[in-house]
Amino acid sequence: MCVGLHRQSKVLQRGVMHSRRGKFSSAAITKSIFVSSVWVAIVAKMSAAAGGRTEILQKVARVNEKGPYIGIVVPNAFEMNPLLNGSIFAQSPLSPIDISGRRFYIGEIESKKVIVVMTGLAMLNAGITTQLLFDYFDVSGVIHYGIAGNANNNLNIGDITIPKYWAHTGLWNWQRYGDGPDNELALEANGDYTRDIGYIHFGDYNNPASDRDNYLNNVWFQPEEVFPVTGTPEVRQHNFWVPVDGTYLEVAKKLEEIQLVSCLNSTFCLQQPSKVVIVERGASSSIFVDNAAYRDYLHNKFNVSPIDMESASVSLVCLTNNVPFIAFRSLSDLAGGSATANEASIFAALAATNAVTFLKAFINSL
Repeated sequence: MCVGLHRQSKVLQRGVMHSRRGKFSSAAITKSIFVSSVWVAIVAKMSAAAGGRTEILQKVARVNEKGPYIGIVVPNAFEMNPLLNGSIFAQSPLSPIDISGRRFYIGEIESKKVIVVMTGLAMLNAGITTQLLFDYFDVSGVIHYGIAGNANNNLNIGDITIPKYWAHTGLWNWQRYGDGPDNELALEANGDYTRDIGYIHFGDYNNPASDRDNYLNNVWFQPEEVFPVTGTPEVRQHNFWVPVDGTYLEVAKKLEEIQLVSCLNSTFCLQQPSKVVIVERGASSSIFVDNAAYRDYLHNKFNVSPIDMESASVSLVCLTNNVPFIAFRSLSDLAGGSATANEASIFAALAATNAVTFLKAFINSL
């Protein structure tokens, strides 16, 4: 950049000299001055950006001197605000730190050092944010919480679910029309795709159901390609079900009796008291599920209880980085399982409050 400025200065000098000899017009001199000014502005902007990044890295270094921290990863503002605006989060003078469009809140919960960050909606945002957390901060483990749809008829809105395993159920190989379960998938021979996990046949959901033929045919569920830090770079592994950390799960099991909120207000309460439940599995994808047929399919096929849009992404990034992880989701709706409209707009606040209540108890027990 300095070389460029030097060259532009030489051009300007030559222009002035030529003009004295009558060989350079005033327009040429003006152009040279303009180009030099542009270069100066570019260098100044780059210097300011570099200075801002240096300041961020210095703040991060001061934060990490006091680490390690528990990372608390939250999907949306309405799920995070009950935590930040309540009395349980004590914010550090070094907080917040803004990195790549994310705001990291540094502080303490129940005397435990934490970093809280909002991811934004869905799998991509959740993955990017979790990786940023690991890239910049000294993190010993991750707690992910939020609300979710409920695929399990034995559970109720307001309940806290803690799955033992999470899967991304939105990675598919969409099979061409005319092929079936006995036909090899495209690129299956290369090891890129598999028929081991199972598929959904769209014809099973035709209405009327007399004709099971459907041009959409089948989609086959696929595991994620994972490149863990404990493995060899560029040598892939495959994971569909990602387990939560065993130690974290044992802590959660001891909290099944904590008191949760069951009333929206003094006149409107849930039919059943909210409770904490350890469940087998949860599912995530960048899809808001409000469809009874798909809800029931996920539960019947995979024994899924909570359905959300972020947890599996966080779990996969934690798996890749070899960082302990747990996720719990408070049920806000029935994912299309009710006869009326989706319930999330009514019960999201209650569900978020219960999630924060459990978070406090969980961190206190670590």
